[in-house]
Amino acid sequence: MIRTYKEALEWIHGRLRLGIKPGLQRMEWLMDKLGHPERLVRAIHVAGTNGKGSTVSYLRHILQAAGYSVGTFTSPYVEQFNERISVNGNPIRDKEIVELVQVIQPLAEELEKTELGAPTEFEVITAMMLYYFGKKNIQDVVLIEAGLGGRFDSTNVIYPLLSIITNISYDHMNFLGETLEKIAFEKAGIIKSGVPVITAANQPEAWAVISEKAKSLKAKTYRLEEDFFIVHHESTEDGEHFSMETIFSQYPDLKITMFGEHQVQNAALAVMAAEYLRMCYSFLIEKEHIYEGIEKAKWIGRFERVSNKPLIIIDGAHNAAGIHSLVNTVRSHYPNKDVHVLFAALADKPLEQMIPPLAEIAKTITFTSFDFPRAASPEQLAALCNHPHKATTDDWKGWVKEKKKQKRSDDLFLITGSLYFIAEVRKLLM
Repeated sequence: MIRTYKEALEWIHGRLRLGIKPGLQRMEWLMDKLGHPERLVRAIHVAGTNGKGSTVSYLRHILQAAGYSVGTFTSPYVEQFNERISVNGNPIRDKEIVELVQVIQPLAEELEKTELGAPTEFEVITAMMLYYFGKKNIQDVVLIEAGLGGRFDSTNVIYPLLSIITNISYDHMNFLGETLEKIAFEKAGIIKSGVPVITAANQPEAWAVISEKAKSLKAKTYRLEEDFFIVHHESTEDGEHFSMETIFSQYPDLKITMFGEHQVQNAALAVMAAEYLRMCYSFLIEKEHIYEGIEKAKWIGRFERVSNKPLIIIDGAHNAAGIHSLVNTVRSHYPNKDVHVLFAALADKPLEQMIPPLAEIAKTITFTSFDFPRAASPEQLAALCNHPHKATTDDWKGWVKEKKKQKRSDDLFLITGSLYFIAEVRKLLM
């Protein structure tokens, strides 16, 4: 019997060796054994390539401003494991993690003996979350972020009030497919019969797949720039200002403190979702809750300014679309800075698409690695870069400590790449 928090985490993380197993049969088996807690969760399901966590944060803050108690399920974590399952932004306690593992572990061991095989780490964590929010600590609403894809994702055992698909881009192609159509097909797998879908998917080929799936299930769609609109956007020193029109209302002069055009789109998805909950599910959400909520929202590790003198920004841009958004944000907010990049990534990412855009904005670019099984070596990364001022280092902590001593006001130190790497950097800097 697991009795301590350390033992609980070791057991959960020990399941990483089982890798990723697509399919919902193991989750359905676990839900049945647990008395179907997923049926008791009033959920909103969020899938997409990028922006899931930020969209969840915007919507959570809106709902909290309106007085609702909100559970969230997000991944990966940045500061501590417990933040994956949170209530009103507060990670659940160590004791609760232990209690959840004590419930799930015997079932996981029983499941391992069946023809379905052992549940993976993500399946175990998802089962813990659904049991927690379905049986132990029922919330007004739970925002559930899909892990990988959607169709066969462990979270797809829920039947939500609303589905949100943030965007479609290239990531996890070894699991989701090599084309936008195939990736969109997997993400659209979260769409349920009669459950409305809000999306910012803008590529015609991706939208065609999502639209067709929604139509076949009689799920009403609300698409950014077709059913709701960003009508004015301006980048400012403290974030982004924009106005918005939905089919229900108008929102002039909205403000967010997260940086980048992509964050404006994420915030717009959250506003549209809040509007739908107000109009169609009688949630008591007023305009002032929307304004207050999106301005308060933060998402650590995403274009996060962790030092002003010198200026250091960390950003978990872990795929090609993330890098594209990061580069655009740097250009719009810091066009006159000398950008010095530190980059580390996982070897299975599309590195040849990620590194050249970063090199375009960099005065210098340094490649490094970190303690993670799939991390690329500095030399692997540097081989994909033609920048005249590129370098490699095995001591990223030394690089960060040295740059912290710099005082030139023209410099911007941009640390980016894998979210796992950013979590380590953030620990050091904060």
